[in-house]
Amino acid sequence: MELTQLKGNYDAIFSLGDLCLTSIQLKKHNLRPYSGVFDWIASPDLAKVNELFENQFLDFFASKNLRVIGYADDNICVSDDGYNLVSNHDFGIEENTLEHLGSYSDVMKKYDRRIKRLLKEMKSAKRILFVRTEGTLQDAAVLQEVLSKIVKRDFSILLINHTHVSGLVERSWPLEKVCSLEFPNKDIWEGNHDLWEAVLSGIHYKPRFMSRFLKILQ
Repeated sequence: MELTQLKGNYDAIFSLGDLCLTSIQLKKHNLRPYSGVFDWIASPDLAKVNELFENQFLDFFASKNLRVIGYADDNICVSDDGYNLVSNHDFGIEENTLEHLGSYSDVMKKYDRRIKRLLKEMKSAKRILFVRTEGTLQDAAVLQEVLSKIVKRDFSILLINHTHVSGLVERSWPLEKVCSLEFPNKDIWEGNHDLWEAVLSGIHYKPRFMSRFLKILQ
């Protein structure tokens, strides 16, 4: 899928990780209308994200798979070893300790809402954009296949890998739904703002109720 094909309107847009960088850039470009499941957790292994979708998020951050790593500023860093996920932002030190996650129930209620929203949009949205950093061609192919079984209508995947390139590079992967790009891997948090701008310009979030409203005005 070419970058030019990615442009246009979407009535649902979600980050698929692998870091907070994706959601930060989506928010910066007004493409993050609500919080998603992967916005603020680390999900370094795309194969495990594929498993999550295949399993309909069964045992997502299940207590049996949790491991407390340590402190992350004002939060407790917690790993889901089942899906290789890490939370740095959910368990504040006011309610949690290294020995006891006092806010676990509230955190899981929050994620349950986000999971339900994601799955609902995958069934009802006319056109969805999924944005992900880091992933192999093989894992991207599996992601496309898995999402094709869940998403009822049209969807596209923007996958950005950080590699030893000097600028924006577009890769011609043989995947109908995946636009594969490469960004420089030096200072990924602050060094590629212009590249994100170039890629996300021309992509717009248009909620379904707004589309219906505009049709009425026409």
